[in-house]
Amino acid sequence: MLLLNILIDGLAYGMVLFVIAVGLSVTLGLMRFVNLSHGALATVGGYLAAVFTRELGWPFLPAVAAAVLGCGLLGAALEQGVLRHLYRRSELSQVLFTIGLSFFAVASLNALAGPQVQLIAWPAWLQQPVDLGFRTLPAQRLAVIVCGLAVAVGVGFVATRTRFGVWLRAAVDHPEAAAALGIPIRRVQCLTFAAGAALAGLGGVLGAELMPLEPYHALKYLVLVLVVVAVGGMGSVAGSLLAAVLLGTVDTAGKYLTDGWGPVAFFVAMAALLAWRPHGLLQRG
Repeated sequence: MLLLNILIDGLAYGMVLFVIAVGLSVTLGLMRFVNLSHGALATVGGYLAAVFTRELGWPFLPAVAAAVLGCGLLGAALEQGVLRHLYRRSELSQVLFTIGLSFFAVASLNALAGPQVQLIAWPAWLQQPVDLGFRTLPAQRLAVIVCGLAVAVGVGFVATRTRFGVWLRAAVDHPEAAAALGIPIRRVQCLTFAAGAALAGLGGVLGAELMPLEPYHALKYLVLVLVVVAVGGMGSVAGSLLAAVLLGTVDTAGKYLTDGWGPVAFFVAMAALLAWRPHGLLQRG
């Protein structure tokens, strides 16, 4: 029974990490852009959902859709207004600027909403218990797992099976040739960044129970997301999913079996996996 509890909780935690990380993986691996403000977009998504459901009384699903859309529009605005000027700058410039955006988001959220944890008003149908035979848990935990799997299938399909995915890889690897063929490079870049921001926002909503929403959320969990991307391999959707589930399960097992050693187990597993597969779990090299 203990093993099953660890697996179900680890899977739910891993799916949250994956939904947040997959957008960053695409940005890093396919767009070659280091965006350390990605965690801030996840925080904004969670905050928007909390405001829409708790303060404005919106129904849950429209509130989540609005929060995700809001993050996507914010990502598009940042890309169009500022970040596109950094594409050809050094990685250090990208890191310094985007981590600065994260600190700006922390200060802004603290000033606007205060330091307290923001709570999302979950609907009754997500709070009702579901009997799995070996354990009863809220339907919300199962919804997180289902959403994570849906995101994995959707992102993988778009990246590998659609014209947009081909355009994206062409725009990054051979921009001059892509432009000569009529591929709208700027539109592809903006839409990709917006989609990554929207996924981050969705992850912020789904993970609100496991990763409490407070101003420093943007920085507190950024390292975990970066670890998932590094272990999974930049640009690999399947690798990010596998890494998130493995690391989430290891972290959960550490919390179940030891007293406060879960995070240590997480980073030990990271070091072991990177030593074994330094280019990513599913990538050769």
